[in-house]
Amino acid sequence: MPIYLTTPIYYVNDKPHIGHAYTSLATDVLARWHRLAGREVFFLTGTDEHGQKVEKAALDAGEAPQAFTDRVSQAFRDLTQTMGFSNDAFIRTTEKRHYAACQALWTRLADRGQIYLGGYEGWYAVRDEAFYGPDELTERDGVKYAPSGAPVEWVTEPSYFFKLSEWADRLLEFYEANPDFIAPASRRNEVISFVKSGLSDLSISRTSFKWGVPVPGDDAHVMYVWLDALTNYITALGYPDEGADLWRFWPADVHFVGKDILRFHAIYWPAFLMAAGIAPPTRIFAHGWWTNEGQKISKSLGNVIDPVALVEEFGLDPVRYFLLREVPFGQDGDFSRAALTNRLNGELADVLGNLANRTLSLIQRNCEGKLPAGPAAEADAALLEPLASLPAAVGQLLEKQEYHLALEEVFRAVRGANGYITVQAPWSLKKTDPERMVAVLGHLHTALRAYATVLQPFMPATMAKLLDQLGVPEDSRGLASLATPLPPGTSLPPPAPLFRKIEAGA
Repeated sequence: MPIYLTTPIYYVNDKPHIGHAYTSLATDVLARWHRLAGREVFFLTGTDEHGQKVEKAALDAGEAPQAFTDRVSQAFRDLTQTMGFSNDAFIRTTEKRHYAACQALWTRLADRGQIYLGGYEGWYAVRDEAFYGPDELTERDGVKYAPSGAPVEWVTEPSYFFKLSEWADRLLEFYEANPDFIAPASRRNEVISFVKSGLSDLSISRTSFKWGVPVPGDDAHVMYVWLDALTNYITALGYPDEGADLWRFWPADVHFVGKDILRFHAIYWPAFLMAAGIAPPTRIFAHGWWTNEGQKISKSLGNVIDPVALVEEFGLDPVRYFLLREVPFGQDGDFSRAALTNRLNGELADVLGNLANRTLSLIQRNCEGKLPAGPAAEADAALLEPLASLPAAVGQLLEKQEYHLALEEVFRAVRGANGYITVQAPWSLKKTDPERMVAVLGHLHTALRAYATVLQPFMPATMAKLLDQLGVPEDSRGLASLATPLPPGTSLPPPAPLFRKIEAGA
């Protein structure tokens, strides 16, 4: 069954930060998990490059909009490399194919009577590229602000409108029929409440700037950036050619977004699609925001978290692990260096790394570096029995985007294995019961293989290193391969530490 997973396309008015890395990481882990299970996956990310905000940022930088977006978009493409993301495609909204897709969708909506020309007056936030109702605004020192904190200005101009007001009841019916469409549940309730309060027709074009997709048949207008941006998800699959090979991936299984853009994805996007006769996506998951050492992250405070700098300091896989381990995905979380250090030193180095190093070092010294094997005893049941159900348990949690619980499921087993090696004491068994020592080390190897296999989506490079040390061939690292034991006597390379501990306060 094809699986389609997307990040939002990131706005190119500034360089990437921890929030961009976080959303893409969640998408990457789920994509890697499905591939591990043998499924065909299409993982899309990219950049959103149109709109008044980008035009202004380019002007401020003294560059033409295309040159500006070329430069900043590359920084987001570079981030996918730095963070080890496995995206299958990277889309840019300045691509010709995207112009064609947007104009085709517009034309279809217009042909179906869903678009009309009118005039717009209302409060507009340039930073959000969004219009807001008067009841959503707050005022401080004579300036009105959107719920996001962005200042708004009064805009009067001709505009094309999408008949969003006609879709309120059908959206509510859709939410009712698809209770998992919006997650987490708290966000679903917010969206339903908003739609129940009434929807106004949506302005979908602007005439006050030119950096955007021209409206078909009326070049005085460019498309509202959200109609343009959201269309990327179907552009990448070949739209308007619904016979294209990649179109079989539609509808998307999960759109991952930050909570600040949930409304656009959970209200506007399904309404656009249903109005065009296209199936809506299956699920929208809106995650929370990070603070930095208890403070809201902002450029003015100078506390923006640079994911590239984090990776350089702590290593890629520890950062990947920490971001999805520390906070339930969907809730706001606080980043702290102490917490990252504690996770790295405690769970990764002391719990998993130490277990692997002790086990593999004992095999090298006592089994001539060859995979040991022996019968299971009653004392081995607590270690071995959970292994068969571990992939399914992790998979069920990942299907619900409960990453922290999936990791806890694995590390509960790893902690149990540490208890097992302490109790069984294979270093002592060499003198008292060498056959039992061989069996215990073989069972620990089996357990480590299972842990390393299911942790690959979270820490791909480090788990590849561990699987190398366990002697697992590269073509035997999928979930299904766990059912086939490695041949006893397989030569294992000398072990090497998996994680570099960080000195507290360093």
